Amino acid sequence: MGKRKASKDTDTRDVEIGNGGEENTNSDSSSDSEEIDIVNVDFEMFDPQPDHDFHGLKTLLRQLFDADNTLFDLSALTDLILSQPLLGTTVKVDGNESDPYAFLTVVNLQEHKDKPVVQDLIKYILARSQSSPNLNKKLNELLSSSASSHTGLILTERLINVPTEIVPPMYKMLLEEINWAIEENEPYNFSNFLIISKTYTEIPSKIDALESRPQKKGKKGSSKSKNELFYFHPEDETIQRSGEHASYKYVKEGGTGTADSKRAFSDFGIMPQGHIILVGKDELPKIVEGLEKLFSPGA
Repeated sequence: MGKRKASKDTDTRDVEIGNGGEENTNSDSSSDSEEIDIVNVDFEMFDPQPDHDFHGLKTLLRQLFDADNTLFDLSALTDLILSQPLLGTTVKVDGNESDPYAFLTVVNLQEHKDKPVVQDLIKYILARSQSSPNLNKKLNELLSSSASSHTGLILTERLINVPTEIVPPMYKMLLEEINWAIEENEPYNFSNFLIISKTYTEIPSKIDALESRPQKKGKKGSSKSKNELFYFHPEDETIQRSGEHASYKYVKEGGTGTADSKRAFSDFGIMPQGHIILVGKDELPKIVEGLEKLFSPGA
């Protein structure tokens, strides 16, 4: 898959991230085995496009905030993202005018603190981070109206079938764009970065219980921890090691029926929850280097 994005000094640049799959060379496989179709896709990276990306970005934001998406004016948040078209990245497969499959950007919470949608985000972050007292204390200091330093809110989401390999290039380009913006005296000299993401836990299926389905062999007395945490975005597990983090229940959390509706090829229901990660300015470049080693093609 080849990728490209408009850079500061050139129209486009190519970033190779490998193939979408490997060729099956096992000629001895039985004739009745299932054949796997492999589709190679060229992912292209672009600056956010105000004329084309509104609906696609709004849909991805709705997915990012999950059950709590109705708490925010997502149209206003999308407009804010599109108002800074030289900062952030969208990932597409059908050219510049198509809908994005993924995006990553950063919003200055201090610079836009007077905007209602940013005020709602700050209140939400402070309320939901109370599950981690130390993190909550830091965020109250960093996000207060009198704070002298600036915190960048990183927003990123992608469709479920988009590979993690696209993540390191997006973060790397974000760092470059922030440096360019600082050189031009734009308000992006952040002291900290705050990432909103999602995790989930597995819970017993209510459907199986109602239908009295026999448990599959090995499921009885499962050793899975009730509170074991899983990541929708694999990179989050790496990022959080370099900062402070907290998971939290959604304000509009669904019940077991919602969890069952989100399960796929699993004996457990999936209960999503929010996740906040705070990292320092000097840590993010190191994190990006680590992500490149972990998720680059061939890693």
